[in-house]
Amino acid sequence: MTVAETLTPDRVPWLAAPETRAVVAALEAGGQQVRFVGGCVRDALLGRRVVDIDLATREAPKRVMALLQAAGLKAIPTGIEHGTVTAVAGGRPFEITTLRRDVTTDGRRAVVAFTDDWQEDAARRDFTINALSADPDGTVHDPFGGIADLNAGRVRFVGDAATRIREDVLRILRFFRFQAHYGRGEPDAAGLAACREQAALLPGLSAERIAAELLKLLKAGDAAGTVALMREAGILAPILAELTDIERLRGLQSLAEAEARDPVLRLAALLPDDPAVAGAVAERLRLSNADRVRLVTLAGPPEDCWPAADERGLCRALRRLGKDIVRDLGLLAAARGDSVGGRAALAAAASWVPVVLPVKGQDALDLGVPPGPRIGALIGALEAWWEEGDYRADRAACLDRLRTFVKEQRE
Repeated sequence: MTVAETLTPDRVPWLAAPETRAVVAALEAGGQQVRFVGGCVRDALLGRRVVDIDLATREAPKRVMALLQAAGLKAIPTGIEHGTVTAVAGGRPFEITTLRRDVTTDGRRAVVAFTDDWQEDAARRDFTINALSADPDGTVHDPFGGIADLNAGRVRFVGDAATRIREDVLRILRFFRFQAHYGRGEPDAAGLAACREQAALLPGLSAERIAAELLKLLKAGDAAGTVALMREAGILAPILAELTDIERLRGLQSLAEAEARDPVLRLAALLPDDPAVAGAVAERLRLSNADRVRLVTLAGPPEDCWPAADERGLCRALRRLGKDIVRDLGLLAAARGDSVGGRAALAAAASWVPVVLPVKGQDALDLGVPPGPRIGALIGALEAWWEEGDYRADRAACLDRLRTFVKEQRE
């Protein structure tokens, strides 16, 4: 595709939206120029959906706060020491950053100073496609050939690739993440070589930063192709050597279901079917507890309910694991080549109506069973009996069975 060099309201609705104009007017009231910067310009030029709108200005952060408040807009000092303020207009956030230059860098974070030089600010960005900016009238500024790189599907570092990486090692992972989402064909040779040469620095990054980049990468259409490239370049070995099953990820990508793009599911596809390995990776990446449990379950579901080869087994799996996990297991099965089993699981999960044991602990108490662990044991035994009968027994039948259990225990 050919990327336009000017943003116009007919193509970019947010450019002329009332909330956008309100923020721009507030900032321009101080007499300084304001520009849209970074991802919103890049994605608008490509005709992609824009989620976050970022702006830059020469105004100092405290002055930005004052200008916004004078215009009646909410101003939040989200990172004021680093030059970042968030404005809220019409319920939408706008991140505003004072122009900056790097003073010192250590591979993880930078000490910055404010500047009034747009070129200097653009020069500290990672890739040419992220160094684009646009005036409020839509005029695009392209100091490093970012538009040509967008047209070519080329992810290229601003300036010397090795220098950019030494400033912030996370840029290695960002190179591959942007390659997955914006690249076409072979990656930029200089950028790839610099990433390969400095891959040994990756373990110094925080787990949270690694996880964030990996999960964003895994949302890409052909994430498998980029993960394969990362393995070949020696990028995964220092941080995530366990991501080996690229073919299963390719199989998952081939499925039409929207859920197949879920990044945690794609991470599960890359890992071996070993709960211990999945748990270790989840711990290393400091995933949320919910994502850790999900990843471990997908790597090793209980043997007594999966694989579910028939309708009865699927029913048991759905009740014990939940329809979301069964759906994910079906997708992973289909990705492995078990299309029949996978499709059966997907269909069962889609039509599943949860069933609940029609008897509770109170019913055992009403039968004279004293409070304590015996209640749980009785309900557990009853539930196993109910499950064996494919959940068909109604409340009356379950109560009769519970009475029998209570009587047998008393005898």
